Amino acid sequence: MPGNNDLPCHYAQAFHFHNIDVLLYKFTVIELTINQLAPLIPYLRSQWRSYLLGALFLAGTSGFALTIPWLLKLAVESIQTPQHASHSPAWYGGAIIAAALLHGAIRVLSRTTLLHTARRIEFTLREAMYARLLLLDLNFFNKERTGDLISRYANDLTNVRMLVGFGVLNIINTVIVYGAALFLMIRLNPQLTLFAILPFPVMIFVVKRISAAMFRRSKRAQEELARLTNSVEENISAAAVIKAYCREETAIASFAAVSNSYMASNMKIARLRGLMIPVMAATGALGTLIVLMMGGGRVAAGIMTLGDFVAFNGYLAMLIWPTIMMGWILNLVQRGSASMSRLNEILQAQAEVSEPQYPTEEQISGEIELRNLSFSYGAAPLLHDISLTIPAGCRLGIVGPVGAGKSTLVRLAARLYQVTAGALLIDGRDINSYPLAALRRAIGYVPQESFLFSRSIGANIAFGKEAATEEEIRRAALLASLHGDVARFPAGYATMVGERGITLSGGQKQRTAIARALLKDPAILILDDPLSAVDAATEEEILQSLKTECRGKTVIIVSHRLSALRDCDTIIFLDNGRIVEQGSHGELLQLRGRYAALHHEQELRAEMERI
Repeated sequence: MPGNNDLPCHYAQAFHFHNIDVLLYKFTVIELTINQLAPLIPYLRSQWRSYLLGALFLAGTSGFALTIPWLLKLAVESIQTPQHASHSPAWYGGAIIAAALLHGAIRVLSRTTLLHTARRIEFTLREAMYARLLLLDLNFFNKERTGDLISRYANDLTNVRMLVGFGVLNIINTVIVYGAALFLMIRLNPQLTLFAILPFPVMIFVVKRISAAMFRRSKRAQEELARLTNSVEENISAAAVIKAYCREETAIASFAAVSNSYMASNMKIARLRGLMIPVMAATGALGTLIVLMMGGGRVAAGIMTLGDFVAFNGYLAMLIWPTIMMGWILNLVQRGSASMSRLNEILQAQAEVSEPQYPTEEQISGEIELRNLSFSYGAAPLLHDISLTIPAGCRLGIVGPVGAGKSTLVRLAARLYQVTAGALLIDGRDINSYPLAALRRAIGYVPQESFLFSRSIGANIAFGKEAATEEEIRRAALLASLHGDVARFPAGYATMVGERGITLSGGQKQRTAIARALLKDPAILILDDPLSAVDAATEEEILQSLKTECRGKTVIIVSHRLSALRDCDTIIFLDNGRIVEQGSHGELLQLRGRYAALHHEQELRAEMERI
């Protein structure tokens, strides 16, 4: 058939292109590993003195280890030909013991130096990651899970520390031992050295094939561990909900599924590691067998002395452990690279809300103006062309259905998100031109979900102002109608609130958050539905305190309860990201629109509750 003659060429081309693809893939894996580990270079460079000292100690350790086979050679020769020996066999025995003791002592110093250096790099990395994390804005945290971030600070950092500690230690040791041992083996017998290391290229080929798979599976294992950590963190936080709905078995089953997936990922890595180590051990064993067969014959023929043969075997034995360690080093490199790629996502993340290039350093009085302001979290806009002016010292109320964009609007005013479409001006200047610290010092913000730290009530209130006095803390608590509740606690303001303020009621947590914001004495006070968990009487007390305390300050209140907004100078009704009604409380009631309908509905509900 005419086409048959072309088959060999066709297969040859296919084989050629396959080899090119394999080479490109290998280069891609190597390039990926280098790129992921490149951010470690400055940290390694900062510790170069420690690494140099550790390398010198390792050189000393290896030097004494390499001396022992040579002393054995001389000891054997002193027994065979005592008349030509420089020293007695007993002297060489003592020298071997001394070399072994020095080897052990310097080995401790080398390991301590390098592993302590790795700990310092881990510490610096953790500090850098935490500093970077606090500089990132809400966009980053909206996309990341808490458990995943915790996993990066724990397991991923540990993997990187292992790489820059044990990994670097064994890389330096392997290079020194291989270089020196091969040099001495070649000096003893070049031809036997060539045959002894023949199996090593096979080992290198197998390890290269396995290492790429280990990188992928190591990264997958880290991601599975992050899911596991996130599951634990979420279920612990939601323990009350899980118990209330009798979902313990479901939560256990869900955790078991994630745990099984993590175990499966690690088992795949273990199988690869289990394959790699026997290959390397077999390589060393095969090399030893070749030396015994060929070297034994040379000794019997008188071509090689017994002392040289003993020393040669000693140096070959020294190569076996570094060869086996190569697999472990490659595993550390792959795991460290996979972990560093996850750490880089934090270290290289950039906040959208950033410091201005030319900051404006001026006192903020509190006038706010919105010009055609629009905003979106994704593709669909959430706020549409909002224009509004809030004179300094005025009070603005915001109301509307769930999902209307109320919280997003006040977060933009606090510059927790970047204003990108339209403009938001404070005192006539673009909000993006103010330094973040100066802007946020002038703003007191109470979020919809009041977050408390696992500290005392006093410490949570004082979080709003550094070096706040006890009198200032007490005054802020009085304004927030919290002081009476605190006075009933045995420890008073020293009462610990537990994780996320679990020991306090919802209303107490909200009032603590309000006190924290008032303690700052801000020019602009933003309250995002801060009174939803308090009763009507307490709400009235807080509103009266705010009316007195915040005279001359700009106040923005978001609330579903219209009673909290009735004294506002201006009230806007938001729906679908647009202002559909605007005016004072009386003007909106006369308008008989959506605000008036909501007011009528809430009054009927209050009347029914009184009945």
